[in-house]
Amino acid sequence: MSEKWIDVGAKDDMWEGAVTGVYAAGKEIAIYHVEGNLYATSGVCTHGNAKLCDGYLEGHEIECPLHQGRFDVRTGKAMCAPLTEDIRVFALRCENGRVEISLS
Repeated sequence: MSEKWIDVGAKDDMWEGAVTGVYAAGKEIAIYHVEGNLYATSGVCTHGNAKLCDGYLEGHEIECPLHQGRFDVRTGKAMCAPLTEDIRVFALRCENGRVEISLS
């Protein structure tokens, strides 16, 4: 079965050092633009059901706006308390200036 790619927006709209919240196939996704690279994770914190696009991005870590737990946006790894569960990461690609995500 081939991988399905979903268009989630223009690369030019995803600014360096920022988090962009999008929906893909009904799922909340957070896209991070860090050091020229794009990363995508589930858009909701595993601890407190907060939107990660409202969090604070510092380097490769996103801090949840609710309880200040941090995740590595490259791997989804929970970096500190109160987090005990990692977040899911997704593959991204850029085609003709558009960002596409694979949810598989």
